[in-house]
Amino acid sequence: MQTTRLEGIDVALAHPDDLALEWTGREDLVDQLLAAWLVVHEKDLPLNPRLIGKPGVGKTTLAYATAKRMGRAVYLFQATLDTRPEDLLITPVVAGEGKIRYVASSLVTAMLTGGVAILDEGNRMSEKSWASLAPLLDSRRTIESIVAGVKVRAHPDFRFVTTMNDDSSTFELPEYIHSRLTPTILVDFPEEDEELAILQGNLPFADDELLRWVTRFLRRAHEADEAYTVRDGISIARYALKRAALRQGKLQVAASLDERLAEAVRAVLGDDALRFAAEKESPKGPRRT
Repeated sequence: MQTTRLEGIDVALAHPDDLALEWTGREDLVDQLLAAWLVVHEKDLPLNPRLIGKPGVGKTTLAYATAKRMGRAVYLFQATLDTRPEDLLITPVVAGEGKIRYVASSLVTAMLTGGVAILDEGNRMSEKSWASLAPLLDSRRTIESIVAGVKVRAHPDFRFVTTMNDDSSTFELPEYIHSRLTPTILVDFPEEDEELAILQGNLPFADDELLRWVTRFLRRAHEADEAYTVRDGISIARYALKRAALRQGKLQVAASLDERLAEAVRAVLGDDALRFAAEKESPKGPRRT
């Protein structure tokens, strides 16, 4: 594991995330994120955007793919309700012979190396943890680890973004943090052709008829203002394919496409979602814009 020395203390660094994520969707969202990270003058600073949308609409994929387009290493940190400040910064661990070893989080590693830090689901994190990042998100661009007794200044190439789910199971951000996370970039459901392209990209081995069925299912759900996402669609298609393969392996009578997919919808999303499975006029309700 790579290490660096900070104020006389050796700190182990995290590994960057290497994921097979590609963004399929609105290019203007990529442009908005790139603009937020752009530095237009030697005295200018990058902004710290937040991506907001329903779970599963591709916020993390958008952030990751945009960072990779810039040629940067990407470091993901998954925020949770019990994330502590030391989890975000530098954590002491007991090494051999009872010695203390200091390990930098993925976020601090990105700071030190000039990478891109993605704080995933940031509004699941408490104010105490956010407070430890306040100086990083303003003109100081530093963090201070009380545990390790060091202050870390961000590399000029360091960039930050947080994703936030638009749901009720999250903390309200304090105003002093809210004002530091700007701009807000809204990530909505993809258009129907974009959802089909995402399904095809994730399931290149799936029959096109099956993927179009799933796409129509998602369109009907969107029009009824249901929060089912393309992530749900991928799960439905995967389960239907696996059930079909199992039946074939056991030489059972094959179910029709509609039967297989209805079964998968029920298994993935529950009985209530079956109302969007039938090929009929869409339920009333506005589509999100």
